[in-house]
Amino acid sequence: MELEVPCSQLVAKFVEAKKNQNRYGISCVDHHVFIRLPRAEQLFWSPQLHLEFNETSENRCDLHGFFGPNPTVWTMFIFFHVVVGTLFLANLVWLYSNWSLGEAYKVQLIIAFGLILLWGILYLAGSVGKEKGKTGMRALHEFMLQTINLSIDTSQSQELDQNLDTIL
Repeated sequence: MELEVPCSQLVAKFVEAKKNQNRYGISCVDHHVFIRLPRAEQLFWSPQLHLEFNETSENRCDLHGFFGPNPTVWTMFIFFHVVVGTLFLANLVWLYSNWSLGEAYKVQLIIAFGLILLWGILYLAGSVGKEKGKTGMRALHEFMLQTINLSIDTSQSQELDQNLDTIL
């Protein structure tokens, strides 16, 4: 969203909010602000909001926001996907070797289907996590709007809900 306020002023509002409230975790680095849910409300899947402020002119600022999982959770899921994919490929090589040599390959087929099932479980777990993060995303978005003193009307609120439903 484009705002008619200097970026430094917007970042200063988040620095001030960090001092004046203890509900949300706020980290400010240059023109980047990271907002996290309160510790008591954080779950494994809790999202965080990364805001980036870009000066477009002297008194105009472009605000870009990105909802994402905790980087540790994201890294763990990527690691699990890479491990499952690597094991699947290694198993396929083993399966092909046994098949081309005319030996039994029943064990390799079972392992291959097991790895496919494991990948499906990882995918479903990620989907459930995204769904559980919706309320946290709304809370972070509302806090961001309150901090920069913006109010949204009901049509914009409905548009946000539709966007969140599309994303998730």
